[in-house]
Amino acid sequence: MKRAALSWSGGKDGCMALDKLVKEGVKVECLLTTVPKEMGRTFGHGEKRELILLQGEALDIPVRFIECTFEGYTDSFISALKVVKEEYGLNSIAFGDLYLDEHREWGEKAAAAAALEASYPLWMKEDEALAALEAFVDSGYKAKVIRVREDVLGDGWLGREVDESFARDIQHTASCPMGEAGEYHTFVYNGPLFCKEIGFHIGEIIQMETTRRLELEDFALKDKD
Repeated sequence: MKRAALSWSGGKDGCMALDKLVKEGVKVECLLTTVPKEMGRTFGHGEKRELILLQGEALDIPVRFIECTFEGYTDSFISALKVVKEEYGLNSIAFGDLYLDEHREWGEKAAAAAALEASYPLWMKEDEALAALEAFVDSGYKAKVIRVREDVLGDGWLGREVDESFARDIQHTASCPMGEAGEYHTFVYNGPLFCKEIGFHIGEIIQMETTRRLELEDFALKDKD
């Protein structure tokens, strides 16, 4: 059986990668989330560690945080890969990237340095992004928009459900439908692989350097409807 770690930021792309891996019979042994020492939140989306841990609990998959600095990011990632490879008997590391070649090249080099195969279960052409978004909408997974690039999307997108109306409206913006260039980020809180739903309340909007971020508050696991 193929055993993989999955690079995880808590959003829809990683979730769809997980779903595809499970359907292909891959055993996803752990979720790997990078956390900058300078910030104390996740690298990918600036999410709270507690919310990522709740996702892991709801999915029944262990979460491993990789503490790193901006300067030493790659070295820290490779070192962590070597550790989890031995701990879980891994033969691959999976990523949720879609079509950016520079992202894939980085992941393949990091995997090779840890003697692991790099897997990209969602890899596609750029013009397939809208179909991928529509597939997520139809998948049964539930996600909220929690961060937007303010040069592309306004505050009105924060807190939106990734649903049919979202898929329709995003086509009228300059954003990639899947937000592959960081135009928006999401948080997945329920779906077919979740044994529990993550409940939360919408909090304040925080101004960051080039993005606006929506805080999720009062979060806890609850029984699925």
